[in-house]
Amino acid sequence: MLGRAKTTVGLDIGSHTIKVVEIEHKSEGPSLVKFGMAELAPEAIVEGEIMDRQLVVETIQNLFESLEIRRKQVASGVSGRGVIVKRITMERLPPQEAREAIQWEAEQHVPYDINDVSLDFEILDTDVGPTQMQVLLVAAKRDLISSHADLIREAGLLPAVIDVNSFAVQNAAEVNYDFAKNEVVALVNIGGELTNVNLVQGGVPLYTQDLSLGGNGFVEALQKKYQVSREEALAALRVHDGGPTLDVTSVVRSFCADLGVAIERSLVFLKSSGDSDRIDRVLISGGGARIRGIAAGLADRLKAPVEVVDSLRRVAFAPEPFHGNDPREVAPQLMVGLGLALRKAREK
Repeated sequence: MLGRAKTTVGLDIGSHTIKVVEIEHKSEGPSLVKFGMAELAPEAIVEGEIMDRQLVVETIQNLFESLEIRRKQVASGVSGRGVIVKRITMERLPPQEAREAIQWEAEQHVPYDINDVSLDFEILDTDVGPTQMQVLLVAAKRDLISSHADLIREAGLLPAVIDVNSFAVQNAAEVNYDFAKNEVVALVNIGGELTNVNLVQGGVPLYTQDLSLGGNGFVEALQKKYQVSREEALAALRVHDGGPTLDVTSVVRSFCADLGVAIERSLVFLKSSGDSDRIDRVLISGGGARIRGIAAGLADRLKAPVEVVDSLRRVAFAPEPFHGNDPREVAPQLMVGLGLALRKAREK
């Protein structure tokens, strides 16, 4: 019944902003029919922990009510320390037998009690050796999944799918962009407190990591440097036509250096495993992608082309959901929500 739905809903619960995206699935391709976002108080969600549960629940409820979204089934995503994504090599087995063996394999790679995590996997390559295959292992702490699902239920919704945010970004990117088979693309989603990094080649995640870097760090650095309010710092960071109000160069440079170091370390890992020693392209998304100078700063650091992603590049949309605002301005923030809704559609 769920698979026949003409519309699907992605719910992106970020530490700074909650986004809702409803997609209609047509023969000519996906179409965005409803979209909304609402900012949370700065301390509502801290390091992935919900500090003000009632506020978050009410924000979700108000978004669905104001947008008049009737569909209760939603796809949502998680990220952070409680999520582990790894490519592993294991004995070649048929899918059913692999499912039975994956728990033992996971014990060798997951730094948590195996009884405390939910596991999933996908066979990537059945021929990586005489008797071996390559598997993408995904593990998430059960309490993280349970808490996330309970939150959605408290808002009167049904958690039909709980995905990983990095995979949702990849899903949205693959709908909107063409990638060469051997091209290594860094998908970098910059949220309020976390940055999701996913290095992808040929549709396969080579390396996935969530970094404790985000837009809140920019804001706090500017507040401290110039003794301004949070609102003034946010205004200074965003791309706008009125010209810069504060010099954000040093803050952006520092963030790009930290993020660049983390990505360079991932490349060292890829090189040691024989996968790749380069990044061909970087696509940045999330609220942090709107920060002035960040694309140029990362391009300079990584010596690779960096582009602010357009999540609506191949997704049809009407102007009404954006209430007179430029859709391209908010498109980078739609990547997770859009990818979640599209992920659900692909399960048909």
